[in-house]
Amino acid sequence: MAKSDSLTLPLIYSIVIHATIAGVLLFSFEFTPSTPEAMEVNLDQSELDMSEEIVSAVTVDKSKVQQQADKIRQQKAEQEAAEQRRIERLERRAEEARKAREREEQRKKEIERQQELEKQEAAEARKQAERERKEAERLAQERAKAEAAAKEAERRKREAEEAERRAEEERRKRLEEQRKREQEQREAAEREAQLQKEMEEERARRQAARRQQVLSEVEKYQALIQQTIQRNWNVDDSMQGKSCELTIRVAPSGFVKSVDTGSGDANVCRSAQNAVLKATTLPVSEDPEIYEQMSTIKLTVKPQL
Repeated sequence: MAKSDSLTLPLIYSIVIHATIAGVLLFSFEFTPSTPEAMEVNLDQSELDMSEEIVSAVTVDKSKVQQQADKIRQQKAEQEAAEQRRIERLERRAEEARKAREREEQRKKEIERQQELEKQEAAEARKQAERERKEAERLAQERAKAEAAAKEAERRKREAEEAERRAEEERRKRLEEQRKREQEQREAAEREAQLQKEMEEERARRQAARRQQVLSEVEKYQALIQQTIQRNWNVDDSMQGKSCELTIRVAPSGFVKSVDTGSGDANVCRSAQNAVLKATTLPVSEDPEIYEQMSTIKLTVKPQL
């Protein structure tokens, strides 16, 4: 549309200018002062010659006619020069108008170019602003993500620290409980060891006392058995200073189950064995432990003379 206007307007201006020039020329010809009607002179040389012939025919003063003709030619030349100048002025004005129109067109083109440039710059500015807006949004999103990530990392860090603190506290509690249990176990073991020691000592003391008691009882019963054997033993002087080892096995009731002789004088041994068998029973403690110690008795007997 703008291109069509740019072509139409110069054409219209050109038509108007040429029409104006044609009108001016026509008007100048229409309003050219008419020559005196009495002269009836034409500008063409042939007509002038014809006029001269006519003038000559009517016997008019030839010099005056020549002068008049020169004057007319001069006026016509002046008119033509004036018309030429006017045309030149019009052409100059038309040229100036054309140049002005061209300048205007150039100015309009410049304005349009400037407007297009401004439009392009505005479009580019809008694009740049859009890019900057999107970049700002992207940066804001990245910043928001970074902040969210930092907050999440901080939350996880706090949770990890809290978990570590709780784990450390639990570890300290377990260690303290373990230390207390170990202390209690150690103290209990020490008490048990001390009690065990005291029990062992008491048991040893009791066992020693018991052994002593048993030995005493055994010795007592061995003495009683010696006395029983001596009461039932038939001896003579030949046994003076002699002895015999006897191994006597008795039942819990004191019944003599067997009598074995060992080293010693054979006569003494035989008579001692008979003395034991004659007694039938021997003194035996009713205490099973003491009986156990004397269920098999080894004695060295010597006749008392």
